[in-house]
Amino acid sequence: MAQAFRVEHPEGSLLMLGRAGGLEERLVPAAGFDLETIRVRGLDRDAPWKNLALPWLLPTALAAALRVLDRFRPDLVLGVGGYAMAPGLAAARLRGIPYVLQVFEARGLANRIFRRSAAAACVTFPRDAGEFRTRLTVLTGYPLRPGFVRRTPLVPPERLLVMGGSQGARRLNQSTWGALDRLLERFREVIHLTGRQGAAQARELARPGYRPIPFSDEVAGLMAEADLVISRAGVGACAEITAVGLPAIVVPGTFGGGHQERNARELVAAGAAVRVADDDLSAKTLVRTVEGLDDDRLQAMARASAALGRPDAARAIVRVLEEVAVS
Repeated sequence: MAQAFRVEHPEGSLLMLGRAGGLEERLVPAAGFDLETIRVRGLDRDAPWKNLALPWLLPTALAAALRVLDRFRPDLVLGVGGYAMAPGLAAARLRGIPYVLQVFEARGLANRIFRRSAAAACVTFPRDAGEFRTRLTVLTGYPLRPGFVRRTPLVPPERLLVMGGSQGARRLNQSTWGALDRLLERFREVIHLTGRQGAAQARELARPGYRPIPFSDEVAGLMAEADLVISRAGVGACAEITAVGLPAIVVPGTFGGGHQERNARELVAAGAAVRVADDDLSAKTLVRTVEGLDDDRLQAMARASAALGRPDAARAIVRVLEEVAVS
């Protein structure tokens, strides 16, 4: 989003607000953007006892966010999720600064809290355009970094890309390794993003046709090679898959309030993916699911994936910001 804003408004000023101690402290300056951080922690649904300190932390975070806004004096604030969003938007509301929500998870607590006062919302999935009502709700899609290019995958597929997220997915990794012999009979190459926790075991299984990768910043390049994807159903992964127009087998994670299940349902309902429940995932079910996709089904899934994808999402969100700024 910051890159898209800079392209459209090279003379504009942009400041990112992040969490002290977060990855943004390394990534944002490296990308050439200004960053201010505040000490904040989000609500933990999976371990509620960790939330006991929030009544003391949040007022401090709000005060810090107010100081940042008073120094920077923005015309508009964009909330993109993350721990710092809630105090940042609360500060904007207190100062009377209009804000726009970039909605990745419409049922997320922070989005629901700040929806009513939002000047606009940019939603990711078609279902959210009707469910997440604001003064201006626009279906923009999920913004991606440049490089995700629409293409027609080969049928029958030659390259399989397995993605478990940046930290990997233990069950998905184990199932892939258990099915590897059968997968290599079907595919010329299996590209496997294992996460760093799976790197050691993947090296032990190295063989011709199997390309394990602990971590990559070049997912767009990997998708440019792939004909079929097996992945978790995070909103970013779903957006990447559909931006390229690839058929997918999605294995939604059960953490974080079940948001990946909603994302998976969106792809399945559109005909772009088939779903395997995390509890049902094994080498046997993985092979059965892959072998159950005939050429006609894969072609139809690829067409549905391309129809769902929105590779121009970042530019569309900038257009919404411009509309709000002049209103």
